[in-house]
Amino acid sequence: MEPVLFYGVPQGCSFGTIVALEWLGQPYRLCRIEMLEQPWDPLFAKVNPLFQTPSLLLEDGEPLSESLAILQHLAARDLSTRLGFEQGSREFDRLNQMLAYLNTDFFSAFNPLWALYETQGLNGVEQALLRRLGREKVAEGCAYLNGLLADREWLLGDERSIADAYFVGIARWAEYHRLFDMPREYPHLARHLIKLREDPAVSFADAIERGEPATGRGHFYGHVTLEELRSRLVA
Repeated sequence: MEPVLFYGVPQGCSFGTIVALEWLGQPYRLCRIEMLEQPWDPLFAKVNPLFQTPSLLLEDGEPLSESLAILQHLAARDLSTRLGFEQGSREFDRLNQMLAYLNTDFFSAFNPLWALYETQGLNGVEQALLRRLGREKVAEGCAYLNGLLADREWLLGDERSIADAYFVGIARWAEYHRLFDMPREYPHLARHLIKLREDPAVSFADAIERGEPATGRGHFYGHVTLEELRSRLVA
């Protein structure tokens, strides 16, 4: 069977991995994980013992977790796509640097906002503090990325990469939490997001996440359930 990506909804960072799979153009399947439905199916522990998405079940039955590892694995499947680069090259180092920034600084900037979203019983002062902390950290990240994109078409330069795929799954959170007037405050960042939203792969990933009919490049072979994967997960 084709590799299977386990993606989380709603608003999962695995969104970007779906975009990367569409850009790659090789056969794959998806398994939907509803992150807010607890407890998770214990069978998923065979894929990821930390119960996190995204996770990728490879053709040989070996699981791979963590966004950066999955994205670099996908890019390495066909370097001619220019989604990634040969390890040891300067381009690879620049890509790794960008992915690390997005995965650490930019991703974690949203943590106070997700804590506010998920935590019950906070008083008004606590809620305001979390929102202020989140907004300040996200603003720092947006300002940095806005500056980079002032004279670039894509995060690394003239060509798209897996960094742009990962970026679109995270940057949309700023709009979800209604933090800024993005076009006014971060126009270059807003321009990049608009361009990405118009990309067929991003539209496809958005429809997938919403559970709506989705038309991709023809390499998506459908959804599978954890139960359908049992024979591959349990030796």
